[in-house]
Amino acid sequence: MHKQRGITLTGLIVVLVVLGFVGIMAAKLVPSYVEYWGVRKILATMENAGETKGTVRDIRRAFDLRNAIEDVKNVRGDDLEISKDGGDTVVTASWSVKIPLVYNVSACIDFVATTAK
Repeated sequence: MHKQRGITLTGLIVVLVVLGFVGIMAAKLVPSYVEYWGVRKILATMENAGETKGTVRDIRRAFDLRNAIEDVKNVRGDDLEISKDGGDTVVTASWSVKIPLVYNVSACIDFVATTAK
């Protein structure tokens, strides 16, 4: 007689519940990270194009113009922190996102994107 191998119905249900939970969490959290990568991309493109060399107003306007393409909702040009580090202009965007997960449980994620090296 051969020994049976495989997964039980209970084990399958547990695995599916865990995978479902991970999938739902990913579906809720990934858009925030996509937005973060969009802001990083905007800042990197601005720096490569030399748009961080102008005035504060010019930098914010350039960010808003590029943001019209990337469609970032949580960061605008007015939210940028612009400072000088030596002779270089450092543009920093920092924001928090609160994402409701389940019932009264939420994830609060803090993002910081900067042109500083």
